[in-house]
Amino acid sequence: MIVEEENPPTASEVVEENESNGGFCDCICAPIYWFKMLSMELHWSFVFGVVAVYGISQGLGGALARVGTEYYMKDVQKVQPSEAQIYAGITSIPWIVKPLWGLLTDVLPIVGYHRRPYFILAGFLGVISMLVLSFHKDLHLVLALFSLTAGSAGVAIADVTIDACVAQNSNLHPSLAADMQSLCALSSSIGSLVGFSISGVFVHLIGPTGVFGLLTIPAGLVLAVGIILSEPHKPNFVYGQVNQKFLDACKAMWTTLKCPDVWRPCLYMYLSLALSLNINEGLFYWYTDSKEGPLFSQETIGYIFSVGSVGSLLGAILYQYTLKEHPFRDLLFWTQLLYGLSGMLDLILVLRLNLKSGIPDYFFIVIAEGVSQMIGRLKWMPLLVLSSKLCPPGIEGTFFALLMSIDNLGILSSSWGGGFLLHILRVTRLQFHNLWLAIFIRNILRLSPLALLFLVPPSDPNSSFLPSQTFQNTKQAAHTSHHDNENKNEDDNIELLPLVNNVDSR
Repeated sequence: MIVEEENPPTASEVVEENESNGGFCDCICAPIYWFKMLSMELHWSFVFGVVAVYGISQGLGGALARVGTEYYMKDVQKVQPSEAQIYAGITSIPWIVKPLWGLLTDVLPIVGYHRRPYFILAGFLGVISMLVLSFHKDLHLVLALFSLTAGSAGVAIADVTIDACVAQNSNLHPSLAADMQSLCALSSSIGSLVGFSISGVFVHLIGPTGVFGLLTIPAGLVLAVGIILSEPHKPNFVYGQVNQKFLDACKAMWTTLKCPDVWRPCLYMYLSLALSLNINEGLFYWYTDSKEGPLFSQETIGYIFSVGSVGSLLGAILYQYTLKEHPFRDLLFWTQLLYGLSGMLDLILVLRLNLKSGIPDYFFIVIAEGVSQMIGRLKWMPLLVLSSKLCPPGIEGTFFALLMSIDNLGILSSSWGGGFLLHILRVTRLQFHNLWLAIFIRNILRLSPLALLFLVPPSDPNSSFLPSQTFQNTKQAAHTSHHDNENKNEDDNIELLPLVNNVDSR
């Protein structure tokens, strides 16, 4: 008697069966089954890495770091708001050189591994820099800035490396690409919400330097990812090819940037971010001032930022389900307009008009923060999708990282421009008479990118607007050394293609 062998069910089929057998407990059990399925298909160490980097390091740790750093600059280093704004820009510089980290993880393995050594490096940077800030109470400002920048570099390196891991697994498991993006976004959102909710409590209990000590835990988890991550070992790497790969990538990116269909949207993205001056440090000092401000406690500041995280998440959901099919130019017009108008809520708060209308400060600022972050997310999402559409075949990952660096350069310019504005208007630790003027100027400048919308293509996100000649030129430049590397494993030069192609699904 011949027994017909049945194919065993896949992990995703098992999960679907488990979910269908449930009833009342579906809402509780479904996420558990989902995590189990991803762990079975992609390896548990990868799922742990995504949660550790996106959820704990960037989400929870980023929230703690933001609130802790603001109080550290104000209460420990005792700098002026304009100076704190400049220093915040300095600590973000490692994010501007993201293409460098991406190229290093792609083309320069260490002891036969492309990803694990960079996680370990990122973890060590984070642990050491946070320990220095935590143990030295009277640390000189220059050394404090150096430590904060090193910690930021650790987070940036871990971010690029986990992106590469997601890209690699998306190539190997294309049916799970959307699930991996959902895992990344969910981890980051939940981590940020939890981090901001508890940040003020910890700043109140253990102070800013104590918060820096807590941040060694997320950095330690990143280091642990580098130790336990499942990655194939490839010891026979020809390091003499590294220079050629770097040159090929730079040549391909330069060829693409010279195309008017690329540099014009890039210029708009930079200017729209740079002209939206960041004066958050001035507002933060005013929030905590006992004379002219509402004197919010550390716990209240944390709760306010957590509401902003909820608003940002709602903005992403609103874009995904209702706005993602709209043409770039039309959507950017309305979001930029609303972004400028939403800034008037800060003006109403600083002029105390809300109190004259009988609206308490806390209630008003919670609404203002939530609305501002939601509109900011709606403004950012089409720029992110537009960036993905500017990436030609062959250099998708590297070029996308370059575009994100241009955006980060715009954010840096915004931060430094806001610090200069606060300095010119003499907004200090104790004087806020001209803060309303700084807010008004910021709001006007937020509207100025409306005059630059001609730089943005009028097409919708489903169309391609790069000429075919650009595709051919960059693809040829990106594969100049292909015939010299035919015996290389194709995983040696993983690019972030799935991260670009699945931006629309976020």
